[in-house]
Amino acid sequence: MTEKERESIFKEWIAQYKALLFKVVRAYAFTAEDQDDLFQEISIQVWKSIASFKGEAKVSTWLYKVSLNTALRWVKKTKSYQNNLQKIEGELLIIDKAEPTDERLDWIYDKIAQMDKIDRSLTLLLLDGFGYKEMSEIVGIKASNVGVKIHRIKNQLIKESKNYASHGI
Repeated sequence: MTEKERESIFKEWIAQYKALLFKVVRAYAFTAEDQDDLFQEISIQVWKSIASFKGEAKVSTWLYKVSLNTALRWVKKTKSYQNNLQKIEGELLIIDKAEPTDERLDWIYDKIAQMDKIDRSLTLLLLDGFGYKEMSEIVGIKASNVGVKIHRIKNQLIKESKNYASHGI
């Protein structure tokens, strides 16, 4: 593969799947700066990995797997930083968002962020319309376990959304 071919594929994939990649970013990074850093890490990993794409899976599935694995490594690498940031975030930091946010979207991302890494990954994959088989391949668990976990996640989110709605938020 030539450098020009690699660059063309990279630009096409980033343009076509940027929203998918950013969902992973937003689920694992919580400040604008961290989101930028993680998106850059994912982009670099996609760039490095293009030559290893064999076409055995859909591009979206492969990119999701690369993104999730990169995000998990990034979280592990920056865990102590994240812990310190979360401790002081409420008191000292104000995140200035250029665009108004939808409180419901913020709520769901907050709930996703509180999940363990498998549930978080499955929730993101579900939101992007992946099937159980694809989810099992990406996350590395049996498809039947995916179904059970998705059912539990949905029930928990429904329960918590009722509390959210009843508090007038």
